[in-house]
Amino acid sequence: MAHHMRILLIEDNPSLASSIAIGLKNNDFTVDSFMTAGDSEAALETVDYDAVILDLCLPDGDGLDLLRTSRNRGNSVPVLILTGSDSVEERIKGLDCGADDYLLKPFDMDELMARIRALLRRPGGILGITLTSGNISFDTTSREVCIKNKPISISRRELEVLELLMRRRGRVVPKNVL
Repeated sequence: MAHHMRILLIEDNPSLASSIAIGLKNNDFTVDSFMTAGDSEAALETVDYDAVILDLCLPDGDGLDLLRTSRNRGNSVPVLILTGSDSVEERIKGLDCGADDYLLKPFDMDELMARIRALLRRPGGILGITLTSGNISFDTTSREVCIKNKPISISRRELEVLELLMRRRGRVVPKNVL
């Protein structure tokens, strides 16, 4: 069984954030939800998210500035922008700032879930890659771990910890994240 993908939801409308979070949880995603650019920026710096859903109009800043800052720091997490603005220029600006996808409000929850799954399947996305560290390889699709190309069997929990450590190679992983 695959681990729960962790999604950062940045949306300042509490009722919309709540319904999106419920939709994500019903689709087996783990969700961290924030309403401000400041809190979201701190979360992006400390947690390895599998994808981000970003509203552009936040009470303490512009979602595009948050996206630009994140990309400039080398964060390549897939980002889907949610916005009420249907201006083509706004969409182009968002994509040029580093967004991977765009969805206009109001939207259908099933479409949002499909777009998140598509983001995670893309090259460089989270699904369908093989992580390697030294002589250990981990296929994120088949969930197979190999040492020196020989498959080994480990528990689900060990697999989750191994994947987390391999994804964050070279960075400290706080105990509470493990």
